[in-house]
Amino acid sequence: MNTKQFTPEGVRDIWAKECIRKKELEKELMETMYSFGFLPVETPTFEYFDVFAKETGSVNAKDLYKFFDRDGNTLVLRPDVTPQIARAVAGLNDEKAEVLRLCYQGNTYINHSAYLGRARETTQIGAELMGVKEISGDAEMIALAVECLLRGGLSEFQISIGHAGYLKALVEASGMDAETEEKIGTLLSNKNFFGVSETADALPMDESLKNLFGTLGKFYSTAKEMEALIEAAKNYPALSKVISELIELDEILKMYGVRDYVTYEPGLYSSYRYYTGVLFTGYTLSVGEPVVKGGRYDRLLAHFGKEIGAVGFALVTEPFLNALVRQKKVSENSFSCEVITYKRAELADAIKRAKRLRSAGKRVELKEIKDE
Repeated sequence: MNTKQFTPEGVRDIWAKECIRKKELEKELMETMYSFGFLPVETPTFEYFDVFAKETGSVNAKDLYKFFDRDGNTLVLRPDVTPQIARAVAGLNDEKAEVLRLCYQGNTYINHSAYLGRARETTQIGAELMGVKEISGDAEMIALAVECLLRGGLSEFQISIGHAGYLKALVEASGMDAETEEKIGTLLSNKNFFGVSETADALPMDESLKNLFGTLGKFYSTAKEMEALIEAAKNYPALSKVISELIELDEILKMYGVRDYVTYEPGLYSSYRYYTGVLFTGYTLSVGEPVVKGGRYDRLLAHFGKEIGAVGFALVTEPFLNALVRQKKVSENSFSCEVITYKRAELADAIKRAKRLRSAGKRVELKEIKDE
């Protein structure tokens, strides 16, 4: 019988050496976060549906794994850890903890369409900085994300930085309706920038504003290039403010020494509606999925009753590991284990020897030689 039929769509078993590489990567990433002063937190695998309801701005309800407890409450497997941590922090009574640096590791579950061919269970390792509204907090998190990618073994990657307020400012200036805004968002998520320009061109707005919609798919390498963008947006104060924030961010990233790893895409779009400010996504060679995603979400905690600024990110271990293997950053024989062979009469001596070696930090496997 084909055992594959016992494994649900979108999940898989992780074996032996691959599992060791995964555990080692997770340990390295968590240690990196500890080095920035972040402390670990664990959240439940499932939550009340309301934690991820539409108002939260997380994963679409149709993509959640939903079930009921014995009291009839609707529960979901977590698709996203950030709203959980926001819920937990909002429930804290310790008003003295003005700034919280939290990190986590856990699996998330999204019921993707089978046609997408994407994993439905993934492992995320992330960090959340809460209680900081200044742009310096965004810079710290981007610097930490870069450090995680480097310490995890990657050397060739790029962090694309945008701002949730960029599209919002354009939408408000254009006066477009909610349906058109939704269409623009879908086009951006599919990287259909021609469709975005075409949709904007069909709307009654100033030519200068239509040109600014054309910048949604553009990348900027330097702050100087973005200063020219401020000139183009001078008649739209909200847009100018967003661009100024990105320029200020750029200056702080230079101080962290990570400027070479970032580019700017002001119109970067996320389907997570809780983001309110700086957004960033990291890609590397040989994998099509992002290895890191994050941003600022200053209004998410207010959904749970506490208003504080927050910014965070999550690293997804599956594409991270795939990149390391395809870029030959890890050895297929990274796990070494000494083998002690023995005949049945030599078992006692073999066990003593193995114990001595293990006490010295060695990995030891006992293997009996069978008499023929």
